[in-house]
Amino acid sequence: MNSTGKEKKEKTATGKILSVEGDLRKTIKGLLKKLLKNNTLDAVLVPMKAPETESYAWVLLEDETLLDAADPLPPVMTVQGGRALDSITKQGDVYLKIGALMRPCEIRAAVELYKLNQVKLEHIHLISIDCPGALPLKEYMDNPIKSKENFEKIVQKGDKNEALRPVCQICQHFSLLSSPSTEETKASSSPDTENHSAADLHIGFFGGNGKKLCLTASTSKGKDLLEKLELSQDDSLEYWKAAGEKIRQSALKNRESFNKEWQEKIGGIENFTTALDACINCHNCMRVCPVCYCQQCYFDSKILENSPETYLQRAQERGSLRFPLDTLLFHLGRMSHMVLSCVSCGACEDACPMSVPVSQIFSMVGDQTQKSFQYVPGTDRNVPLPLQSFLKDEFCEVEIPCECDQSLLGKA
Repeated sequence: MNSTGKEKKEKTATGKILSVEGDLRKTIKGLLKKLLKNNTLDAVLVPMKAPETESYAWVLLEDETLLDAADPLPPVMTVQGGRALDSITKQGDVYLKIGALMRPCEIRAAVELYKLNQVKLEHIHLISIDCPGALPLKEYMDNPIKSKENFEKIVQKGDKNEALRPVCQICQHFSLLSSPSTEETKASSSPDTENHSAADLHIGFFGGNGKKLCLTASTSKGKDLLEKLELSQDDSLEYWKAAGEKIRQSALKNRESFNKEWQEKIGGIENFTTALDACINCHNCMRVCPVCYCQQCYFDSKILENSPETYLQRAQERGSLRFPLDTLLFHLGRMSHMVLSCVSCGACEDACPMSVPVSQIFSMVGDQTQKSFQYVPGTDRNVPLPLQSFLKDEFCEVEIPCECDQSLLGKA
């Protein structure tokens, strides 16, 4: 019951329902073509299968006819979309109206980069799409044809299949409808934000059985796109919301079990070291991570280049010296820098040549850390990064008990 004694009614989801023409991808590309044709957008950033290969790349298109070769729902994530958008705008604003069609985790990464002044969003229209997940890159490359067939079944059913990457199986932010609850964002919400969702426009297809999709706008930019498509936003989307909520609840349940399992696996320094034992210090995980944006990483700097004499001295002091050096320090350093902004996209684990479960470890630690700050990365452009803002009495439980207001402990 609310303060007026009446039950609080949940807001009805509304948008525009469209019939799928031909297939889902063709219908989505048709919408993008129309936005290019009527000059609403000057260009579109979208994934495309590279010619003569089984890989996918991000392509910035101005010619609407080239969209025929695009794939709005690629089965793998070869390059994280947030990193692709970063490469376009990090040198300054782009004065073209660009529509970026990306998975929700890619858009959330772009929003985190925006907060770090690495991405300019003034002329970017972020368009998200219901994400069924992505397949492990290695398994896909071993058998692309079979992998694509399996992925299409997952798209049609909309379930979190075991064929997906582990972090995709437990992802609860796979859609606009899975925006954080009020409880999750009570310290992160901003009165100036139009909606918790980071996307301007969302394309949903869960629950449509491949026959219908829906469009829903959450910002003025998104509403403008709908108007230029000559579409209203007055259809009930309860079927879509119900389908997504079912998937979300299942993902949350799996995520809880997943986190408990990994807390046991990496609990203590010995277990944590063992989990990262296979690391060869290639730093691929850092290079593909959209949030690791430093131009010069400490772990790639000359500071860590030692002479043979230094290595011998360190070996004598320790009794032995393990090579490659400082792998544990590298992962702890990277974790301390970006775990609050980790969107569990899984790109780091895909890039690891040794199959180190780095994204699973970071996802579990990220859940704990983000919960402590009551911060969900990439869901609100107006909320500053936790380490960029000061809140009085935050984490007072780590202070001297007698100096801490006990009434605040439950809220901190």
